[in-house]
Amino acid sequence: MVDYEVTVYTGDRVHATTINPVHIKLVGTEGESARTWLRSLVIFRGAVATYTVSCPKSLGQLVLIELDKRQFFILPGDAWFPDKVEIISPEKTIYTFPIHCWICDSETHRYREGKALRIFDESNSLGQYARQQELSQRSVDYAWEFYGPGMPDTIKADGAMTLPDEVQFSFTKTTEFAFTAATGLVELQLKGLVDNQENWKDLDDINDVFRNKGTPLSDYVQEHWTEDWLFAYQFLNGVNPTLIQRCKTLPGKFPVTDDMVFIPDGSNLSNELKKGNIYLCDYKNLDGIPANTVQEKQQYLTAPLVLLHKRPDDKLMPIAIQLKQTPSKDNPIFLPTDSEYDWLTAKIFVRSADFSEHQLNAHLLRTHLLAEVFAVSLLRNLPMVHPIYKLLIPHTRYTLQINELARVRLIGPAGVFTLIAASGGESLSKILARSLSSITYRSLCIPDNIDDRDLQDLPNFYYRDDGLQLWNIIFEYVQRVIKYYYKSNDEVQRDSELQTWIGDIFKHGFLSQLQTGIPQNFTTVSELIKFATMVMFTCSCQHAAVNSGQYDYGGWMPNFPTTLQRAPPTKKGTTSKSTILETLPPINVTAQGMATVWLLSRQSSDFVPLGHYLEYHYTEKTLRQLQKDFKSDLDKLSITINNRNKGLEIPYTYLDPKNVENSVAI
Repeated sequence: MVDYEVTVYTGDRVHATTINPVHIKLVGTEGESARTWLRSLVIFRGAVATYTVSCPKSLGQLVLIELDKRQFFILPGDAWFPDKVEIISPEKTIYTFPIHCWICDSETHRYREGKALRIFDESNSLGQYARQQELSQRSVDYAWEFYGPGMPDTIKADGAMTLPDEVQFSFTKTTEFAFTAATGLVELQLKGLVDNQENWKDLDDINDVFRNKGTPLSDYVQEHWTEDWLFAYQFLNGVNPTLIQRCKTLPGKFPVTDDMVFIPDGSNLSNELKKGNIYLCDYKNLDGIPANTVQEKQQYLTAPLVLLHKRPDDKLMPIAIQLKQTPSKDNPIFLPTDSEYDWLTAKIFVRSADFSEHQLNAHLLRTHLLAEVFAVSLLRNLPMVHPIYKLLIPHTRYTLQINELARVRLIGPAGVFTLIAASGGESLSKILARSLSSITYRSLCIPDNIDDRDLQDLPNFYYRDDGLQLWNIIFEYVQRVIKYYYKSNDEVQRDSELQTWIGDIFKHGFLSQLQTGIPQNFTTVSELIKFATMVMFTCSCQHAAVNSGQYDYGGWMPNFPTTLQRAPPTKKGTTSKSTILETLPPINVTAQGMATVWLLSRQSSDFVPLGHYLEYHYTEKTLRQLQKDFKSDLDKLSITINNRNKGLEIPYTYLDPKNVENSVAI
């Protein structure tokens, strides 16, 4: 007889304990052990327990283990969360089997040894069979579902609680999320704001919505929101830094002339265009979209054009706003020299348009829905033993459940967004489809995106500065990992699972639209490196950039209105303080909007920052060291960003690595 020393590590998380009998079988190249009971009456959370499995002879090289947990007589069934199993063979070889998932049923579950293997590395028939069985089951568990015309497909599920256990929230996340949502709603109900459909009589009264929930920046925004410099600053470092671009030739639909705008220091618009000091924000994505009806009242959504000027002191300032795409007499170009309320009204319409463009394109589509596509395709097409699965799986944590919840509670027929946003309801699907049809691969890769928008030298653009550094750090880490496994382009081309994965993304995420530039297959190592970098950046950094500041900039509603109740002015001189109050959303819509952005900006206590790995999927020493180096590089960047922020009136913190979550989890 020979003995195998088996050490089982149970996860230190709520409800990880099991009172059900657990059995293990070891499977090797020369045979398999008997199904052996791990002799514990209770396997506690956080426990590390060692057992002996005896066999008549050596099993050769261990390929996989089988685990099962069976309900015992009258004892209730329960869930168990093993982190990993380590085995020392009679030959003193150490094998590690990463698990990191719930076992909730009485089925037999197979887990591979931790060394990453590509499909053409599988020389053993047992490994090949286990690989096929795993993907066959995952194709059922993670099926695609049609979401709507022109929109990315989603996971097929009948609500969040029907998702596979391994992708659901932790107990901590579930409890905190529900508590945060409930406390915000109760507070609004106690204040009598939930059902109050009256208009605001004074802007200062908005303070009563969440008086005790302000952040330093939301308070600052409330104080300065009417000022032109802060209006312009948000195009760089607010929640939607993805729209602004350099403008060297005015579009014909925006006929601003030299004599309309004032340029300091004796220059004029034509000269500043030639110098590259003029920038444009074009909300053409919203053009012609019919606005939603809120509380049986027609709302208004515009598609503005905004012209900005970089002054000699490097401050960016707005110089012209046109609220509709087509020039006409009833579509005036508003200027800073107009009356106070004309100019402020124009800026409010822009900020409301930015709410819709941000929430549906920059936030929902380009982070949440694409992250879901990346997650579903990864889980369907790459087995746990695949090196790219191990690289990307940490960046899918909680994404499928948060999106399922959003489809019901936010953007579903009875969702908050549908009930309070000008772009909710039928408008939402139109905007999403239009956004996806115009998306490009280059726009998802921040170095290319910055180049295409010609923003390389625009001062005070901290989203760009921090984002490019993060991209480079991620790229370097991904490159080292992938080149460890793929030594040649031929190896990439031979990996059929890899090719199926990217083909699935192209089909279900980008609807096979060639103009997107999304790869349909991989032919080189460099193509794989860039794509994996984009996936990691999108699921972590880009989401942090467009999500984390929602309450900072939307906690003061007039700066980020979810909807507007009056049509945009068709001529100058028709606005006043009272018309602005009539234009802004009513009390209950304001309250629900502020409560929503407050909820979506909260950080859970089980937040996992970028570069931190609670679960170790790689077992090779080289790969573990690469992860440590990755975290070290991120820590150095965090120090640099903190030092810079000390000198800023508005610190830019959203892309500080310690504030960037590993995945789209909120």
